[in-house]
Amino acid sequence: MSQTLLSILAFVPLVLAGVLLIGFRWPAKYAMPLVFVLTAVIGLWAWDMTLNRVVASTLQGLILTASILWIIFGAILLLNTLKHSGGIAAIRRGFSNISPDRRVQALIVAWLFGCFIEGASGFGTPAAVAAPLMVALGFPALAAVVMGMMVQSTPVSFGAVGTPILVGVGGGLDQAGIGAQLTALGSDWPTFFHLIFSRVAIIHALCGILMPLLMLCILTRYFGRKKSWSEGLAMAPFAVFTALAFVIPYVIAGVLLGPEFPSMIGGLIGLAIVVPAAKAGFLLPKETWDFAPASEWPAEWMGKIEMKIDEVAGKAPISVPMAWAPYVLLALLLVASRVFPGFKAALMSISFGWKDILGETGVSGTLEPLFLPGGLLCIVVLITFFLHRMRASELGAAISESSKTLLGAGFVLIFTIPMVRILINSGVNGSDLVSMPVAMARLVADSVGGVYPFFAPAVGALGAFIAGSNTVSNLMLSQFQFNTAGLLGISGALMVALQSVGAAAGNMIAIHNVVAASATVGLLGREGVTLRKTMLPTLYYLVLAGIIGMIGFFVMGLTDPLVGAATTR
Repeated sequence: MSQTLLSILAFVPLVLAGVLLIGFRWPAKYAMPLVFVLTAVIGLWAWDMTLNRVVASTLQGLILTASILWIIFGAILLLNTLKHSGGIAAIRRGFSNISPDRRVQALIVAWLFGCFIEGASGFGTPAAVAAPLMVALGFPALAAVVMGMMVQSTPVSFGAVGTPILVGVGGGLDQAGIGAQLTALGSDWPTFFHLIFSRVAIIHALCGILMPLLMLCILTRYFGRKKSWSEGLAMAPFAVFTALAFVIPYVIAGVLLGPEFPSMIGGLIGLAIVVPAAKAGFLLPKETWDFAPASEWPAEWMGKIEMKIDEVAGKAPISVPMAWAPYVLLALLLVASRVFPGFKAALMSISFGWKDILGETGVSGTLEPLFLPGGLLCIVVLITFFLHRMRASELGAAISESSKTLLGAGFVLIFTIPMVRILINSGVNGSDLVSMPVAMARLVADSVGGVYPFFAPAVGALGAFIAGSNTVSNLMLSQFQFNTAGLLGISGALMVALQSVGAAAGNMIAIHNVVAASATVGLLGREGVTLRKTMLPTLYYLVLAGIIGMIGFFVMGLTDPLVGAATTR
């Protein structure tokens, strides 16, 4: 079988997933088992993977599934705990004091708070935290998930204290080989690496200026009474102001401080600027926008999690600062767990794993229950129990409700993530073929020729769509993107930056991210509906990033020390 046919065959599971989820509107619980089986068959037959490796990859995927379910459980549990403590009622009162306009609430909760949580934790946590909080504030479940997914864009490359850059790009490139070439040219790896992540920050900042406005346009067009784009556009001054309040400190931190802090710093400074401005009505239109009454919402907007916001009977109302305290504490713990080595080591000391599963080298899985955001969320829940003076029966009810919600997500993810691991681990096979994701990327590169830089972000997004992770996409494809730049005689640093930006945008359409976010609001079964709405912002991001890349390469002539050098790329 020719390499081209093999590359096309590698695309088939993804095409099937798209057709079933988006075209036929199948629930993921029906579509993903079929996609998993097809992926395994292609791996065994076309890629000549051993049955042992396919099974090991499946077991690895199940371990990763447990990690994701743990995060989902923690996010739902915290929200249900606050529901039963009266905290959610207080939070809603607080937002009414900032602004009753749902567009303003979406920008503050989904965009700014979500960007901060992404910077602190990453791995889909913002959607898992922001989506149920928005439902509690009175948003339709589908709208909350779509808003939560759209946050999976600008802040993602610097999520989890820079993991997609430090681990994804740093681990995906041949540091030793590139470093040796740079040394021979009078440069070094740290300088080249800084060039990569500073360009990532700049491209994201340019793309991110319009993301809050696009969020609001999608909110008003698909979830407003009038189904109007114009009601979103009416917020353009405030939305762009909100974007700038985030991206300016974000890009400064990315260029000057490194990859660990841009999203956290941008989110914090953005909140500090935008919340007082919203209270003062700065740049806000006179008309307040809200959803139609819940009784008029279509059934597909509704999740199975009810979030009653009445004050808890028999208890004094909780103050707004006290209600927010658990989320502030969560943010502090997430940052501390990633920044302070001693605390990080203590959390990671409890670990369950399987190295070289079934003897397959490099196929390993680890579960770190305390270090994962799920563990920190549960710690915050215990503190909240005492902080909000809850009764044991209230906490018990929160645990029971959260456990029931988890079951649906578990069934879908036990097929989705193992499918991803088979794709990623297919590079070890009896036919000496590259892995399926790299084969797909090569097909794209060979098909478009000299205009490949425009499509480089889309290749990164493809990797994230497959893996549900910017970090994994960067690990798989950074070296491929770097080598392609060498063949074209253009900057490898800028090409890898485009890879990282595209991989971040791909998180908006990553299937298991959609499943995880949907689970937190009881919206399982309507993943295709969400994907259809997140396709537009994903296309916006990839097209604009590709245009910026082409301008950078061929108009501005951006370069790096390796361009034109004799390399072994």
